[in-house]
Amino acid sequence: MSIARDADLSAAMRKAIGCLQLQVKKETKEWAKTVAILVPSASEATKVSAALNSGKKPVPHKLMFDEDEARLAARFAAYLLEPREGATEGVQLAEALQLLCDIKRAAGSTTAANQLLGWATKCKAGKISTSGLVNGVQTLLRVLQTTAFVGDPSRDWVLVKKKLRESNEPMLIAVAQHLDYLVAFNRGKRISASLGAAWEMFGTYMGAREALDSALAQDLILDGLDDPDGIQVMTIHKAKGKQFDGVIVLRRQRHDGKGLASNFVWRDDKPPFYRSRKILMVAITRARYHTMMVQQVWPECPIMRGYSLDSAFDVKTTVS
Repeated sequence: MSIARDADLSAAMRKAIGCLQLQVKKETKEWAKTVAILVPSASEATKVSAALNSGKKPVPHKLMFDEDEARLAARFAAYLLEPREGATEGVQLAEALQLLCDIKRAAGSTTAANQLLGWATKCKAGKISTSGLVNGVQTLLRVLQTTAFVGDPSRDWVLVKKKLRESNEPMLIAVAQHLDYLVAFNRGKRISASLGAAWEMFGTYMGAREALDSALAQDLILDGLDDPDGIQVMTIHKAKGKQFDGVIVLRRQRHDGKGLASNFVWRDDKPPFYRSRKILMVAITRARYHTMMVQQVWPECPIMRGYSLDSAFDVKTTVS
């Protein structure tokens, strides 16, 4: 199925799901019980989820992701909400940098994690680094220390995200993006309730990290009870080792520093794109019965060039 670059993603995904269901029904005489929508990146997954949630009739689905980085980013945000009276600025900075170090370790960025740990150790000893990130964290702590939180967890959480983005520090902006993921993955309500309970008890967000951990632990327990049937949106990496009745693989564009390129081609992968082909093969082979490729007409994808996919349905745009 091909879609124009500026096509409505919501409409395109709804059509694709309908087409896939009809094809699985044609091949098996039954509707698909499990459908996966696979994309190359977590940011694309959130866009697809937002598209399915839009409109008068949202499409029920579950957005799957690796929670470690997002959970640790949320712990950093919770720390920013907590009162810190009595702690020196160096100790506050050390604690904040250690939390950022935990995020980098979860992402597998050992070098960055070790650098953050080194800065944290020096800050604790009163030797504050002049690096841009440390200065950014220092400014953030000062701004939030003088900010009057209102006791509405949703509003105060949004304020923290706003200040993270305004820091102009890439690592802090990335933390804000992880917080967006938590909301997209339906974690927002329990986090808000847990933080609200802390505010009611103390008049501040004392113990915000413990309250957050409790909310996320409850989510993990409830997730384990969820029915696995239905539509799931996830990255190709997350789908490794899994099988679904039907699979939709979505190709769109990314910016490679020079211009727009197919997001099926991974950064730094050179022709003939062995790594990208291997990852795409993982996506295609997740389906028990049928895989549908949904892709933009432009930019062209070099690893899809030369393939003629079977035409199945006519849904305004070319379906193949």
